[in-house]
Formats: sequence, C-alpha cells, structure tokens
Amino acid sequence: MIMKRKPLHDNTHLTLEDRKIIQAGIENDTTKASIARTIGKDATTVAKEIKKHRQIKPRNPYNRPILCARMGTCPKKPCVTKCELYEEPRCNRRDKSPGACNKCKDMSRCHLDRYFYNAVSADDEYRHDLVDYREGINLTTKERDFIANIIAPLLQKGQSVHQVLSAHPEITQCERTLYNYIEGGVFKDYGIDNFSLKEQVNRKQFKQKYKKRKEPANYTGRRYEDYLRFLSENPETPTVEMDTVYNSPSGPYIQTFLFEKTAFMIGFLHSQKTSESMAGSIDRLQEKLGAVLFSKLFPVLLTDRGSEFEIHRLFELDASGNSRLNIFYCDPMQSSQKPHVENNHNYVRDIIPNDYPLNGLTQDRLDIMFSHINSAPRKSLGDRTPFEVFSFLYGEDVPKYFNIREIERDGVVLKPELIFAR
Repeated sequence: MIMKRKPLHDNTHLTLEDRKIIQAGIENDTTKASIARTIGKDATTVAKEIKKHRQIKPRNPYNRPILCARMGTCPKKPCVTKCELYEEPRCNRRDKSPGACNKCKDMSRCHLDRYFYNAVSADDEYRHDLVDYREGINLTTKERDFIANIIAPLLQKGQSVHQVLSAHPEITQCERTLYNYIEGGVFKDYGIDNFSLKEQVNRKQFKQKYKKRKEPANYTGRRYEDYLRFLSENPETPTVEMDTVYNSPSGPYIQTFLFEKTAFMIGFLHSQKTSESMAGSIDRLQEKLGAVLFSKLFPVLLTDRGSEFEIHRLFELDASGNSRLNIFYCDPMQSSQKPHVENNHNYVRDIIPNDYPLNGLTQDRLDIMFSHINSAPRKSLGDRTPFEVFSFLYGEDVPKYFNIREIERDGVVLKPELIFAR
C-alpha cells in the first residue's frame, strides 16, 4: 500500500501523527523545510510548533560558569560573567534547523542549554490549550500563568513592560502584544490592568513667576553655540548634564547630574537654590574623587540658565582658583538642548511625584532612589543598565564614590514607596 503525501500547505491543525513525524525529523537531523514537505505544512508552521513546545534543559553552570562566544578572541580580560561584550554562544542545530537537540551526536561535549521536542507532550499541551480567538488572544492558560507570574510583581514595582522583557527573554511575546493584552484585560484576574502600566508624569504642576534679574549673568564664551564648537574640537570629551528638581519653590531641591554616554544619574539634596550651594556639590565631589578621576568624569558641564547655576566661576574653579572643568549654558527656554537629563527625570518623577512633600527627604534615600534608577535597563543602551555601562567605562568601584549600588533587575522599584513610608 502506497502512502499518499499530504498536499502542501494543508490548513488543518497539526495532529499527533504530524508531531511524531516532526520529532523523527529532528532526531534524524532533517531540516524544517523537509519536515514541512513531508506533513504538507509550511516551514514556518513547523518552526513555530518546535519553538512553542520544545522543553529546555538548562546547562550546568558549575561545569562552565563563564560561557561566551567571544572567549579566546575578546580583548577584555579577565573574563567575567557580567560583561557588556557578552555574546550568547550559538548552535546551528539547536537555534536554526531543525531547532532542537534530540539525538544530537555532539550532546556529550555540549555545554549550552538544550532544547528537546517530544511529540506526545507537545500534543498534550496543544489539547489543553485554551485559545480565545474572539478576543484576539492567542494564549493558553499555562502561558497566561507563566507570563503573569513574571510581570505582575515587577509592574507593581513600577517597572515598564520593556524593562521586564529585557530581563526575561523567556517571554516570547513582543512589547506591543503585551501592552495589548494588559489593556484588553487578559491579565485582570492576576491583578494586572491598565493602571499597572507606568503613567506619563507632568514635570511641574505649579507655576512659578520668574523675576527679571537685576544684572543678567555673563555667558560670553559659555553659550550653547560655544558648547557645540568645543565638542567639534574635542569630540571624545564626555558631557555631564546638570539640572534641578523640586516640588515647591521653597525647596528642598535635588541637584541632578547625568553622564550623557551612559545615562548614569546621581543627585544631591540642597536646602538652598543658590550657586554657592550647588557648586558645593562639585567641591565635595572633587575632594572625594581626587583630581585625576574628577577630571575624567567631569570635564564638561551643560546646564540651563537657572539662577542657581549662573555664577560660573564657582563651578569652573576650585578653592585655589585653578580651572577644574568647563561649564556651558543652554539657550534661554531651550531645555531640549540637554535632553538626556530631562528625559531621565521621568524616572525621578515615577518615584517622587509632583505633589509629594519633600521635607522629610534625606540624602541616603536619594542614593537609594538613584541606585534603582541606574539599575533599570534602557533600550538606548541595548537593554543594558546605566550602572553596567558606567562601571565598564570607568571602573566597577567608581559608583561607590556616589553611594550608588547595583540592584538586581527583578528587585528594581520605581514607585514612591521605595523612599516614602506608606
């Protein structure tokens, strides 16, 4: 009796027999395209089936604690487990085709995570799937539980969906899909709804009447056009953007510094909004860091024309009158010229909303806040954290000078309860 091959691109669902053929194809090191032709399906259908139902067996980290594709060729020594140059080793058989490790001849020598596909288990999972197409939800109950158990506690800490996904690659749904699910109430039974998402925060809710200065400050040689000229002549020089955050015109005031290349942010608490008070932070930083490290970290300051920054000599010169940095000022009412610190203030506002009284705020609590902010992954940094990038560029011990410590990603909290008593 001759078995008839199924017509190509059959629209019916996969059967147990189809899945057994898929498993046999994997074990025989057959390509997905060949498997697809055998069962009359599209190759993408086979690929999705294997990826969705394969089971992972994690590698043994005690055998090879450090496993990087760059080992042996990487210029960075010594090799450490946390490195921004880390590259996950690839396996064509596991990661491309057929997409699983069943009966791989190299398994005894392999140190990678392993994926296994079992036809019976895959079919059982499929049979128990609860798929709600009417709501546009393509999730099983098991998948909902899995995703919800990961994202719920992290969203409640104030993390964004993107930050959660960057730390949990095991969630295969994209950022937009998860937002749609949350907004559609898919995870409502798990305590996740639209109110769990990070809200956009207004910068300032009070209106301040600005008094015309009696004697305008002299910004000659320190205007934004001078800053651009300086950068063109010194392209490798890093910039630190400086600003002030406060909830009441009477204070207290938070002086913020943002290291532009790394998004690393620090801040200092002040009771007065004066140039003398703000420059005092520079004095203390120079004393703490030492002349060499200070010059490396703070060669250029870019700030606005707030009255608390207008006496430029207090920032540029040390106590002995020696030059220690270059300070430049944005054009009037052009805060967009220092976009990095302005954007990062959104993280500050997640933790310190505009309507919160700051009278009980301490420097220790500020340090805790910036430790969590600097430990949140950023899309602009390739999903690395400001702490990781800053430590790589300047040294692992340097954040300690600012009392900033690294927070484990799932432990990051970006809500007021981080520093304010409930």
